[in-house]
Amino acid sequence: MRTALVIGTGLIGTSAALALAARGVTVHLADHDPEQARTAAALGAGTDEAPEGPVDLVIVAAPPAHVAAALADAMRRGLGRGYLDVASVKGGPRRELEALGLDLASYIGTHPMSGREKSGPLAASGDLFEGRPWVLTPTRDTDTEVLNLALELVSHCRAVPVVMDADAHDRAVALVSHMPHLVSSMVAARLEHAEEAAVRLCGQGIRDVTRIAASDPRMWIDILSANPGPVADLLSEVAADLDETVQALRALQSSDDAKRREGAEGIEDVLRRGNAGQVRVPGKHGSAPRAYETVAVLIDDQPGQLARIFADAGRAGINIEDVRIEHATGQQAGLVQLMVEQTAAPVLSAALRERGWVIRQ
Repeated sequence: MRTALVIGTGLIGTSAALALAARGVTVHLADHDPEQARTAAALGAGTDEAPEGPVDLVIVAAPPAHVAAALADAMRRGLGRGYLDVASVKGGPRRELEALGLDLASYIGTHPMSGREKSGPLAASGDLFEGRPWVLTPTRDTDTEVLNLALELVSHCRAVPVVMDADAHDRAVALVSHMPHLVSSMVAARLEHAEEAAVRLCGQGIRDVTRIAASDPRMWIDILSANPGPVADLLSEVAADLDETVQALRALQSSDDAKRREGAEGIEDVLRRGNAGQVRVPGKHGSAPRAYETVAVLIDDQPGQLARIFADAGRAGINIEDVRIEHATGQQAGLVQLMVEQTAAPVLSAALRERGWVIRQ
């Protein structure tokens, strides 16, 4: 691939353009908002000048509701040898293109499974997709050359290609992305009018659950409008679990011992099913999940503290598998949770204590 045209210079489009430009591809940028394309160009994602002729690959990074129209326009104008989109829903755009009577040999639907709560070109990064799955949904009509161009794009972005059927993809993202986002928003909505004294007690748990609720609602309306059925089906199942859980909690309030036991069994059931589902979430680098030991270290909120901890762990020969930071309410301090292999935890704790760190048991 020597040339590409990115239509839509938001977070995903600009990030892909940055990755391609960094690897020597001549990238042209277009957007319904010319100022946004100019911003992406200023960041080094390419040029906002139109290509003189057909490019090797046209990448449509428009919202799902506009993907088919943007693709159809580009294909009719002959802007490229191959065409793909990066929308989070795949079945709908393909069916819209089929209904328009377009030859889909030069098209492949794709979806990079990566993103951020922020949107726009200023939030973009050339390494946004590194190590992340990038779904490709070829059909029997997809030309081999177009599939190879898509694979080259994925390689330039250092993502991991995953081939799926379009409708299976849409059901999957409803489960692992779209439905969880709505549930996160519903939990976060409970905080809107909560008493300030209660909100000040927020810890890492509520931050984890509500983090994705910070995303742009307009963007999510577009996404959910393109995949409403599978998401509604899943939320119906969640609603049934909620109803049963509410009934179990009410039973725990009863003065009747049998009802309290029944309520406890109901709560235990949903918690155990949650355990069973959580362990299926892939671990580091997409591998099977592993149990790590947590070493909790108290730190002051000062520059260089994290760097010192990582450096001291490195001197001890310990690899940090994951890290979380919990900030103390009302204090310039926090708790850094270092996840390491179970056998490494006592070694790391001892090494950090020797270097003056306070370890929280």
